[in-house]
Amino acid sequence: MTTTLLQTPLHDWHVAHSARMVDFGGWSMPVQYTSIVEEHNACRTKATLFDVSHMGRLRFDGPGAESFLDKLCTRRISGSPLRKVRYSLICNDNGGILDDVLVYHLEEDGTPYYWMVVNASNREKIVAHIEQHLDDNDESIQFSDRTLDTAMIAVQGPQAIAIAQQLTEVALGEMGYYSGQHGDFADAPAMISRTGYTGEDGVEVTVAADAAIAVWNALMQAGEAHGIAPAGLGARDTLRLEAAMPLYGHELSEDIGPIQAGLNFAVNLKDRDFIGHDAIARQKEDATLPVRVGLELSGRRVPREHFGVFHGDEQVGEVTSGTFSPTLQKPIAMAYVHPHVASTGTNLTIDIRGRREGAVIVDLPFYKRPT
Repeated sequence: MTTTLLQTPLHDWHVAHSARMVDFGGWSMPVQYTSIVEEHNACRTKATLFDVSHMGRLRFDGPGAESFLDKLCTRRISGSPLRKVRYSLICNDNGGILDDVLVYHLEEDGTPYYWMVVNASNREKIVAHIEQHLDDNDESIQFSDRTLDTAMIAVQGPQAIAIAQQLTEVALGEMGYYSGQHGDFADAPAMISRTGYTGEDGVEVTVAADAAIAVWNALMQAGEAHGIAPAGLGARDTLRLEAAMPLYGHELSEDIGPIQAGLNFAVNLKDRDFIGHDAIARQKEDATLPVRVGLELSGRRVPREHFGVFHGDEQVGEVTSGTFSPTLQKPIAMAYVHPHVASTGTNLTIDIRGRREGAVIVDLPFYKRPT
């Protein structure tokens, strides 16, 4: 039986501009327009435009929204300042990660509400998880899935703020990192946030689905003098890997806990309770669990997901993501390894199709943008 893929409001634009389309999380998405390396380098040096409308967008209204999200998320949501965005995790009772999410505390027409962005492949799972824990008799919270009636566009890179500022009166340069607010963007009502998934500066703009093409075209036109280029999922993956941002299904899964993943900052255990709290507290005390590390390779061969990591003759872990870094000009990878070999500077090897290649554990991220 053929499954019909979902399409973002920008799908026809991608096809018209010769994007190579792939199935990603049940959506037809552009993986590249020219080449992954060209699009990657454009983001590092100029600016790129990403269609991220496949990401799930969920809204929580009502006075009970804050306390509900506080029970759902590993990070404290209660007391989150207005217009701030918090990275958090949603876990199961065993402390396994169901998804990593962004939680926005926003205000519209003077009324506060919360907005959550989830991974495309996890949207249905997270919606079901939320509905499972909602009290049908609790009228203090209203939950809605806004994914299909909105679009989300990311402009990223050193020129991103200068480009986007041409299209809005919101002072983007004064917005703190991981903050968001409402304002017009390219003449469309929008939610604008100083967020992204590339390791570069930039903004993400959420608008009504029927405004997406106009906003996208306005950004392409405003960015023409700055060398803007559309970019697909291929460059998005190499960019996030250089920035050591974990990807669900690779570094994150229901078999991995937040502490193992090195996401301690997104877990607030003290003086609160949430789904998975006790299991994560136990994980924090377990010194035997594999941990996430970064690896740089000495050769040119590229490690891929599931390739074995060795210390001498002992397999001590497994690669979760690997690529040839266009910025660093060397192969890099993230992996989970036994904690006794997880120190920076430890020499390991990776089995790449039957041949061992030397690798060394390095501090993450691999790349930091110039300040």
